Amino acid sequence: MIRSMTAFASGERVTPWGTLGCELRSVNHRFLELGVRLPDELRALEPALRERVASRVARGKIDLALRLRTADGDGALQLNPGRLRELSELALDLEARFPRLQTDLTQLLQFPGVLQTQSADPAALQAQALELLEQVLDEFIRAREREGSKLSAVIIERVDGIAAIAAEVRTLMPIIRTGQRNKLEARMADLAQPLDSGRLEQELVMWLQKLDVDEELDRLDSHVSEARRVLKLKEAVGRRLDFLLQEFNREANTLGSKSVDARSSAAAVELKVLIDQVREQIQNIE
Repeated sequence: MIRSMTAFASGERVTPWGTLGCELRSVNHRFLELGVRLPDELRALEPALRERVASRVARGKIDLALRLRTADGDGALQLNPGRLRELSELALDLEARFPRLQTDLTQLLQFPGVLQTQSADPAALQAQALELLEQVLDEFIRAREREGSKLSAVIIERVDGIAAIAAEVRTLMPIIRTGQRNKLEARMADLAQPLDSGRLEQELVMWLQKLDVDEELDRLDSHVSEARRVLKLKEAVGRRLDFLLQEFNREANTLGSKSVDARSSAAAVELKVLIDQVREQIQNIE
């Protein structure tokens, strides 16, 4: 299925250490370029995250952001009973020596080790992050496929237009050749010294060979068939279609250069318009 390179997806997951959030967004790019933003707790996970994304996405400039939002209260900060007991014993001892000594609660809480935060289990947190990434990747790829389906419909419409123009030119060519032959024969007849029939026929054959576009039309038909086949593949096809468009353009240019009739010239121009429209859409395809 065709995939667009433009997409966005996000998701969240509640863990014992806070809420994990993940965002993926991408725009067009010739290759895969991945930027990663991580909280300190997940820095070590970056190689694995890059590998997961690269295994499922072929092209695009992608930004991956993971964040960890810790809970406010709810046991996020905990008292250290052992350190409090030590400080209490020390305070009682000092109070016996200095009767006017006062203990301030705020300063007590600031003493190292009195307050402690619940530390995350690195392995468990990383496992949760990878599972969340897979979920977001699933939605990210579905978004790319939805947009890709729209692009595919537009491209197929243009490819069908190219096929119709090629068929029209193929129908016109016998008429164009007959008209050009009649014009050339009329000009030859007006010469002061008319050519002999053998020479005249030879000149006609050479002239008509220069107008022959059957080979170009055959190649256009072949490219149309290949484009339709590629659009049905279940893989990244953007680069393949881009190369194929170069071949389309080459045949359209040749058709235009060989044209001696306004109808075939107009057809060549219309072909190039459709080919450029397809190229614009292909720039968005993975």
